[in-house]
Amino acid sequence: MTTVSASTASAASNASSSSPAILVTGATGSVGRQVVQQLARRGATVRALVRDVAKAGDLPAGVTAVQGDLLDVDSLRAAFQGVDTLFLLNAVVPDEFTQALVALNLAREAGIERIVYLSVIHADRYVNVPHFAGKYGVERMIEQMGFGATILRPAYFMGNDWSIKDVVLGHGVYPMPIGAKGLAMVDTADIAEVAAIELLRRAQAAGPLPTTRINLVGPDTLTGAAVAAIWAEVLGRPIVHGGDDTAAFEANLRHFMPGWMAYDMRLMAERFLTDGMVPEAGDVDRLTALLGRPLRSYRDFAAQVAAQA
Repeated sequence: MTTVSASTASAASNASSSSPAILVTGATGSVGRQVVQQLARRGATVRALVRDVAKAGDLPAGVTAVQGDLLDVDSLRAAFQGVDTLFLLNAVVPDEFTQALVALNLAREAGIERIVYLSVIHADRYVNVPHFAGKYGVERMIEQMGFGATILRPAYFMGNDWSIKDVVLGHGVYPMPIGAKGLAMVDTADIAEVAAIELLRRAQAAGPLPTTRINLVGPDTLTGAAVAAIWAEVLGRPIVHGGDDTAAFEANLRHFMPGWMAYDMRLMAERFLTDGMVPEAGDVDRLTALLGRPLRSYRDFAAQVAAQA
């Protein structure tokens, strides 16, 4: 891993000017780190935006870690120099929308025309859920600002369920209030690989490509009862679904996240109950063809959790 500060990013961009870079934001998170890895494996020139290069961890060889922040205009200006393509990922934070708009405006200022944005499935339908509404606003700004972009819309991350494994394994209860409409849970590795494929498709194109949206889903659309049944099969003992009490869900979340975020998650769960996260016709086939392999199933995820417990 190479590291540069915001003040020296310009020199780094000059050295690699013959090979425009792909800048990955959120590069140390569960998705962003895997996007960086996928791009590096494919020989791309990758720049990883991190708040603290000392805490960036072991990024792949050849990846340049650039110190910066999505609300630090000067650091972003430096990081964007020599960049051709942007992977924009914003964490769920109170100023998520502002971060994204600052990044988009500075990207346009820098002449970046190719973007892959990580949004969320049904962003246009879950309109009362703050982080969904924010991501839909970013989608609209991407289009209105004239970028060529791939807008990735993932469903529920099956990896979220690492956080409740002790409840499943220790108490025989799957506690997530995901309802009976069904969620097409998706693996972060599948998300990251699709993102890398789309970033390279745009980076290698002769010019900016039209904007497209891709729903990122898993192979199965699962209810709370169906997920509990998968755990029961994997563990070889009864596992029950704990029900859909969203008020209790919010109260539990407040033990380890701010109240505003716990309430945001409650509102999301309530839309799980009324709407679900159901893929559109052809989504699974499209992703399978794009990846050239089957999508990872929730059963495979549960088996991995059980094996590592």
